Amino acid sequence: MAQQRRVQLSVQRPTSTVCVLGTELSLDVRGSAPKDAAAFHVQGTPGVKLYVVHDSQSIKLPSSVGRWPLGTHPEVLLAMDTLSKDVGDEKVRISYFREAGGVPVGRAMLYLTCVEVSLDADTGRSGAVSRTLLDKTTWTWGPEGHGAILLVNCDRDDPKAETPDNRDTAIRSYNDLKDMSQMLLRTRGPRTIFAGHRLLLHVDFSDADKVGVFYGGNSVALEEYKHVLGGSKLSYTVKPSRHQEESVFYVEGLAFPDVDFSGLVAFHVTLLESPEKGLLETPIFTDTVVFRVAPWIMTPNTLAPLEVFVCSVDDNEDFVAAVRAVAEKAKCPLTVCPLPENRHDRWIQDEVEFGYVQAPHKTFPVVFDSPRDRGLKDFPVKSILGPDFGYVARQAPEGASSLDSFGNLEVSPPVTVRGKEYPLGRILIGSSFPRFGGRRMAKAVRDFLVAQKVQAPVELFSDWLLVGHVDEFLSFVPAPDRKGFRLLLASPSACYQLLKEKQEEGYGEAVMFQGLEKVPKPTINEILTNEGLRKFNCYVQSCISWNRDILKRALGLAEPDIVDIPQLFRGDVASGAEAFFPDMVNMLVLGRHLGIPKPFGPVVGGQCCLEQRVRELLEPLGLTCTFIDDYFSYHVLSGEVHCGTNVRRKPFAYKWWHVVP
Repeated sequence: MAQQRRVQLSVQRPTSTVCVLGTELSLDVRGSAPKDAAAFHVQGTPGVKLYVVHDSQSIKLPSSVGRWPLGTHPEVLLAMDTLSKDVGDEKVRISYFREAGGVPVGRAMLYLTCVEVSLDADTGRSGAVSRTLLDKTTWTWGPEGHGAILLVNCDRDDPKAETPDNRDTAIRSYNDLKDMSQMLLRTRGPRTIFAGHRLLLHVDFSDADKVGVFYGGNSVALEEYKHVLGGSKLSYTVKPSRHQEESVFYVEGLAFPDVDFSGLVAFHVTLLESPEKGLLETPIFTDTVVFRVAPWIMTPNTLAPLEVFVCSVDDNEDFVAAVRAVAEKAKCPLTVCPLPENRHDRWIQDEVEFGYVQAPHKTFPVVFDSPRDRGLKDFPVKSILGPDFGYVARQAPEGASSLDSFGNLEVSPPVTVRGKEYPLGRILIGSSFPRFGGRRMAKAVRDFLVAQKVQAPVELFSDWLLVGHVDEFLSFVPAPDRKGFRLLLASPSACYQLLKEKQEEGYGEAVMFQGLEKVPKPTINEILTNEGLRKFNCYVQSCISWNRDILKRALGLAEPDIVDIPQLFRGDVASGAEAFFPDMVNMLVLGRHLGIPKPFGPVVGGQCCLEQRVRELLEPLGLTCTFIDDYFSYHVLSGEVHCGTNVRRKPFAYKWWHVVP
């Protein structure tokens, strides 16, 4: 339905107004009628389309009816579909008559100027701004959806800048402009008409701190681009150029969707009529365009790796070399974070999570910095944030717990659950049973993850672990069949079953941890007769089984989608569980190449029986298993290969705006 505006008329003096292309004017024919008038006649020049709404019917003029009775509350509507060449070059005349009179008792003249005022953005999501019949004031999800998209400008295009680009109000490079979305203001019609009117670009107060708008006028020089909207600036007066009908504004997002921000932002352009001096301007037309700020998106293990990260510390040269070898097999570059940057903090998985943001015109990676803030706390800002590499962080005002580390933040591959599609997968975070004293991920982080909407989070139970991270009992690997992946779960029962098999085959005296100095070396027989260990692992298995059921429901999995990886845990219920031998699900996944913690299991027939079982489970899926010795460099410090590495991956081919949350 066209935007409509009511216009007052007068029989004392002519009235002039503007009709904006695509809108309707409703003429107040009764309000201007002389006292004794009973009917009226209306006629207009050829550029004006006239309608009389009478008895709920809209009748196009001219019609067979010459005069319209005023007593039936008729309405006169007009529209124009051709721009005026001059001010007031079209007109409408209303003639008023008495009951039976032939001579008009009064006339009202209306002079009209048709102009175009239009605010446009890439609502069709093609990567370019174009005129559209789509509703610019709404934003819809799905493959058939529409609505413009905005990126949080959270990279740092100028290496000399101290902060990300979304924290300043300057354009430092043309690359900075490329991170922004264009918004196009079109103004056409007689240029003199805009001298008596004002064009106001404005943003709602509630949205002002979420966006920034820059405008360079007709110039392409960087120094001409000024910050005109956002923050404390709620409106900007646009002065249309005599020679240019289009004004290009550049819009940046300043904040990601969150618990108090849906991600939707509306911009308006309003045409104001300037009346006589001393009176306030009156709005006569508003056009609105709505953007959605693009969410931060996580990448699962099934996406191709682009870069592997590992820290170099005093005692892990062999570990770094082993990770490098797996990365080379996967043809993936390795970035080593040196000691001065990591400050003796080797747990790079816990410090950051790599994801990305995407709009139709631009995609770039964004690192999410955890509230953990230990030795690596400056690494994301100092070494990762840069041109086309963004940064976002959330703090834990209540104080960070181990569950705020990002070993406790994973994402599944794409799944369909009871007909509901999750084409970008689902985020997995570890939590506690709702009991007093249980640890949970910080509310600020959970709220942020939920607000992104496109990877609906699932809470798992991980507080039974000493460290408490989901990556201690689960992982995903690519697979050529079924859903395209397998869920790997640590399994004490599978481990006991394997050890029992080997005992029955006559290998009960085979020892664990062969070749490791100053490490106790229990035999298979000793492990199987250790009742305390068995009871504790029975408890651990029940915790993992609880999560197995949650994952089957939340991800739509069946038993053939799950692989049980033999694993034992030690500890007690009060302090929590940790791996008895290196935790094999805590692995590095680089395409079909896996870097798995070397378990140092009992050697049977010249082979570690744990390694052999894992190969039997995973190699038929086309995966290559490389076992990495992390015993003294990571395992004894309560972590493994996954905890000590991180991976930036290729974005999804699937566009997030096609998701239906």
